[in-house]
Amino acid sequence: MEKNTKEKAENIVVKQKDSAEGKVVMRKLSESEEFIYRGDDLGANYLKDNTVFKVWTPVATEMKLIIYRSYDAMTGQVFNMSKSSQGIWELKLSGDFNNQYYNYRVTIDGVERETADPYAKGATTNGKKGMILDFSAINPEGWDNHSIPKPLKATEAVIYEMHVRDFSVDENSGIQNKGKYLAFTESGTKGVNGISTGLDHLKELGITHLHLLPVYDFASIDETKEGQYNWGYDPYLYNVPEGSYSTNPYDGTVRIREFKEMVKTLHENDIRVVMDVVYNHTYTTGNSPFDILVPQYYYRTNDAGEYTNGSGCGNETASEKAMMRKFIVDSVKFWATEYKIDGFRFDLMALHDIETMKEVERELRKINPGILIYGEPWTGGTSALRAAFQLKKGSQKGMNIAVFNDDIRNAIKGDNDGTGLGFVNGRNFLEKEIKKGVVGGIQYSGSIYGFTEQPGETINYVSSHDNLSLFDKLEKSNPNLSSFEREKMNRLALSIVLTSQGVPFIQGGTEILRTKKGNHNSYNAGDEINKIEWDRKNTYKETFDYIKGLIELRKSQKVLTIDNAEAIKESISFIEAPKNSVAYLLNSPYEGDYKNLFIVHNANREAITVKLPISGRWKVIANEFEVNQSGMNKGKAAFFGEVVVAPLSTYILYKNQ
Repeated sequence: MEKNTKEKAENIVVKQKDSAEGKVVMRKLSESEEFIYRGDDLGANYLKDNTVFKVWTPVATEMKLIIYRSYDAMTGQVFNMSKSSQGIWELKLSGDFNNQYYNYRVTIDGVERETADPYAKGATTNGKKGMILDFSAINPEGWDNHSIPKPLKATEAVIYEMHVRDFSVDENSGIQNKGKYLAFTESGTKGVNGISTGLDHLKELGITHLHLLPVYDFASIDETKEGQYNWGYDPYLYNVPEGSYSTNPYDGTVRIREFKEMVKTLHENDIRVVMDVVYNHTYTTGNSPFDILVPQYYYRTNDAGEYTNGSGCGNETASEKAMMRKFIVDSVKFWATEYKIDGFRFDLMALHDIETMKEVERELRKINPGILIYGEPWTGGTSALRAAFQLKKGSQKGMNIAVFNDDIRNAIKGDNDGTGLGFVNGRNFLEKEIKKGVVGGIQYSGSIYGFTEQPGETINYVSSHDNLSLFDKLEKSNPNLSSFEREKMNRLALSIVLTSQGVPFIQGGTEILRTKKGNHNSYNAGDEINKIEWDRKNTYKETFDYIKGLIELRKSQKVLTIDNAEAIKESISFIEAPKNSVAYLLNSPYEGDYKNLFIVHNANREAITVKLPISGRWKVIANEFEVNQSGMNKGKAAFFGEVVVAPLSTYILYKNQ
């Protein structure tokens, strides 16, 4: 691995346009220590008496700093920077430059171009200018000492994925700051018939982690215009919060303060915050800050000097190069420290080389040992990074990093966007695949095994922002069934996710049968398609209560959140059951748990009978109607000898003797 990385590094080239002749020239840029900067002070480093600026561009022949007095200033004061060692240009300005804006003007091969600083930590609208900041003066009251939720094992997490706008823009959300960070700070919000919405809904549901789709500065919408929509997988300034989610995108301090108010409020309500990060590509090339400062260095290219497209978005960044790896590590460390972020989800993580992700994990654990790190173990196209170095499914073993488990996803529901069937919606012979998910993908036996070494390495899910929502998938694949049957399938799918070993992940709104009206790629489809329709909580209140009950049960039972493969093998025994059903016994050695927990997932459209594994009385705590550890309000309260499980249902029973 190290040898290959070194060989690759020695042949890095930077393609530039010769301004005199208009031809493309290939400039070799060595990855030797001579051109690698190890310091932790790139960007604008503010003190009241001075600010020090450092930027890396070993290919520049001249570098200037421009200070703008306001966000809308057309001209600024120009300062020449000095070239130092290891490709660094720097300048120390005496005086107090707090809340002023800045850019760099770099000259390469006689051509001068202006750019924002890729290390900028604040900005005005659309990242046009970076901002010099005193974070201590911006922080909301009580930020430094606010209550942060206690650390959890990865397997104790319940992740809930949400887009900032989707959460609150519905006219019936009862939320004042619609589409803004501040929406997550509002308590007591109500929808139709007095249902809880927003923050109170999250608390009621019982999630542990709120996974936010991209909230760094992205370039696909104009921050000066209200109501624009994009998921945000179009990075521009990675270390700056997105301005369209603030109440004032022009003043760079507002987005920072409101972002922190969101994090603080969520923390104080025992909800941790996960950022969706997209270091694998940039919105554009050529005019990105990376490309202006060091043309093509930060990207993978082929032998002809053309950008490769492993992301499917026109380019892919080169994490194996020292300064790109450094940028990724520096960036996540910044968010984890300055914003107290509790986890990171890496988009297209297979585009990042394994060594980079190992360094990310090492550095983040120093900041927060309980931080959650997970990502997609695939690419968006053919990558120039050799397959052996990509962080794909299976290569995460032993890294303390989790990956999305598309095996259990596909087994539960079938394909993502078509009419293909899975376990819950009508396909036969998937029992073994469900069992692999139940044990967290570990090597459980000679026939039941997946891709993990430990259960904390799998993110178990059935839907996410990509592709059809679960409701829409079930409607498309099972159009002739009743809406009630499809609701039961939705409930059964989530019950498998929430009772399996590993890390459960829920697409926000699935607990109230969220629909995107059949749109499988709604990244720019706007609020009407993407918003959480809070009225659906009234319509599907029984399902909401069921999922809430499952989360509460999971959090109360250590045997459902085992973080060790050997302990799983000792605790779980699969029990013979009819076709298209999975039954298993959980024997718990943990104090506070039920001694024996019996779970049956029945995907048949008729009732089944399963022999109970231990004689005597088994109390029911989940059936087709409800999850209630105090006992059933509907249906039989207990079974002896055998249990009759209703169609399309999960039954959970316990016995303490």
